[in-house]
Amino acid sequence: MTNIRYSIVAPCYNEEGNLHELHRRITEVMDRTNEPWELVLINDGSRDRTRELMQELHARDQRVHYIDFARNFGHQLAVTAGMDYAQGEAIILIDADLQDPPELILEMIQKWKEGYKVVYAIRSERKGETWFKLFTAKLFYRLIYRITDVNIPLDTGDFRLMDRQVIDTMKQMRERHRFIRGMTSWVGFAQTGVYYVRQERFAGETSYPLRKMLKFASDAITGFSYLPLQLATYLGFIVAALSGLGMLAVIIARLYGNQAFFGQATTLVMVLFLGGIQLICLGIIGEYLGRIYDEVKARPLYVVNQAVGFEKTPEMPEKVRV
Repeated sequence: MTNIRYSIVAPCYNEEGNLHELHRRITEVMDRTNEPWELVLINDGSRDRTRELMQELHARDQRVHYIDFARNFGHQLAVTAGMDYAQGEAIILIDADLQDPPELILEMIQKWKEGYKVVYAIRSERKGETWFKLFTAKLFYRLIYRITDVNIPLDTGDFRLMDRQVIDTMKQMRERHRFIRGMTSWVGFAQTGVYYVRQERFAGETSYPLRKMLKFASDAITGFSYLPLQLATYLGFIVAALSGLGMLAVIIARLYGNQAFFGQATTLVMVLFLGGIQLICLGIIGEYLGRIYDEVKARPLYVVNQAVGFEKTPEMPEKVRV
């Protein structure tokens, strides 16, 4: 294959301390391919000098293109915008904090040239992270693997290479609550993985606190599994069965003169227990209903303030009419 063009997509939120080093390492790696490439940076409503540095990099290197969001829309939507605007035949997603080494891109490209449409990076080790983050991440990936019908590889993030055919397919998937690595697995095509050691952040602080991690996990579970809804049904049957057994036990105890079940305390405990189960089930249903509501509104996934360096505005799929 000749005249291949690569697009490296990097979402950025308060990454002023990482952008110059990211550009240096990306340039060093991609120039070794001797093929045309572009670096697509997405400013996801940063509050520091990230946007100014993007402007500087573009003025110095015309291969650097950037998208400036009107506000913060979140990591997954920033990645989506990068995929929408990317012009290459192979698109590589990478975080701007340099925890994912750009040098691995060359190995991904080699796998792509062998015929794989998706090449994802598997974290064999994660440096500089707390035991809590390591434990919860490991638990999350294994939970997702167990409860979804889609075969999502374990210990993988968004760091991956995708063929243009895969990107064009994913551009038709416009759901708001996105889980990119799950969507990539869902579309199929020939996929393989490469292993690497995830490093500490080059500079700055993580933009994924516990609150965002929980929301991300919720989007992943509700987007690719009906198990929570099924659990609500199972809980209903279990509670009904326990209630039936309890009623039978009370009748037998009364017949034998046992006074243990007289009084209001037992009744109050049972009512509170059943009320708690009902509220949990309503909450699960509410999570899915809220996501349906968001999709029905059919608002744009993101709003672009400025897009610089692109030959043309990407064609977006027509909205699904409901």
